[in-house]
Amino acid sequence: MLLTDTKIRSAKPQQKQYRLSDGECLHLVIRPNGSRLWHYRYEFLGKAKTLSIGKYPEISLAEAREQKREAKKLLRKNIDPSARKQQERSIATYKANDTFEKLTREWHEHKSIRWSPKYAANTIRRAEIHIFPHIGKRAIADVTPLEVLAIIQKLESEGKTDMSRRVLEIINAVFRRAIITGRIDRNPATGLVEEAIPHHVEHHPAITEQEIPDFLKALDNLKCYQQYTKYAFWLLLLTGVRQCELRYSKKSDIDFKAKEWRLRPEVTKMKRVHIVALSTQAIFVLRKLFELTEFSEWLVPSQRTKIHPVMSENTINQIIKRMGYKGRIVGHGFRSLFSTTLNDHGFDSKVIDRQLAHVGRDKIEAAYNRAEYSKKRREIMQWWGDFLDSHRPRNKRFCPKEYEIKGHFTLSQTLILMNATLSYSDESLLHPNPQNAYQASQALGKPLIQYHDTMCFY
Repeated sequence: MLLTDTKIRSAKPQQKQYRLSDGECLHLVIRPNGSRLWHYRYEFLGKAKTLSIGKYPEISLAEAREQKREAKKLLRKNIDPSARKQQERSIATYKANDTFEKLTREWHEHKSIRWSPKYAANTIRRAEIHIFPHIGKRAIADVTPLEVLAIIQKLESEGKTDMSRRVLEIINAVFRRAIITGRIDRNPATGLVEEAIPHHVEHHPAITEQEIPDFLKALDNLKCYQQYTKYAFWLLLLTGVRQCELRYSKKSDIDFKAKEWRLRPEVTKMKRVHIVALSTQAIFVLRKLFELTEFSEWLVPSQRTKIHPVMSENTINQIIKRMGYKGRIVGHGFRSLFSTTLNDHGFDSKVIDRQLAHVGRDKIEAAYNRAEYSKKRREIMQWWGDFLDSHRPRNKRFCPKEYEIKGHFTLSQTLILMNATLSYSDESLLHPNPQNAYQASQALGKPLIQYHDTMCFY
């Protein structure tokens, strides 16, 4: 006879445990302490087994019968109902313990191996400030799109559209890892990128080509307490490297013979070697830097080496402020000035981008570009050095120097005059006799380059 709720409630506990049958192997077990438990008895692979369904009245008679029917369906598919229930319980426990914060820190640990320490620290700090207070303790499987949207909208309401974009990137990355590792089946943040307010990038201010002469005049007239900081400023302007690349470069990165500056992977944005071709002007500046900073292995050391070994990140912009150009250009704006001017003068934009390390991560393409553009990059860097120098008074230029030899001379006279100047400089100048200049170049073993209307030995 089938059970009824009335019969179940009227059943009294006895000294020993006993069962009330509902048919088809479903039983209600009455224990001496008065608890009532639903059991479904079945056979699987020749072995007698029992599925514990739950307590009465938490599991009603109707629910117990429904679970019995589900168990019988599993048996018809050769699935053990008890094993399935244990598996589901384990998954539920596993997911409950997988909070969003736990998954975020797991993702961060996995990814940070390939990141710089600074970027890794900034990333987890953003999560700690903007994400964890809201959904950090929530099981990742329970986080809803609305909860994520609330985080993003809060940042947007504060005008932090760039931070909202970065935070959403972190959240999406954590959900993707949760899917890959089997914690969740879908990403609740999918589609929120389209809902987010786009961040409008404020480009670094930079002067125009027409403003270069006055800018260089202000720079030449500027007095610096430490003269090498002014040469560091010039080097940034002549090469278009990033400030962090300049600050953390070492003297060992400079190859005067090859006329190259080899930026190490740990200082570049793309975390790979980047080679900067050096103009004659840049080499002159570098030699001055080497002379003025003999006490340090760093290219531009700090004025207070005991506190920090390299030049402060504020030094360049402080010089700009003292020149009277605050708000009109910043150190990073030199790169914009370099790119815009060269593009306006018809140089290949691909070569310019390669020189500025604006390239993709494709290794084959990068290797091809490096080989194809090497000569062109040297040409544009020398053009840029000449271009800047041409906007300065002749007595201020890095090349040519004060030693300018005018007139026509025989080869022997040329060699005497050149030798007289070599003790001061690695360059000697001859104007305007190209034939004598070429012969002197061959005799001294020094290559000849053209500098405006002047022949220059380097």
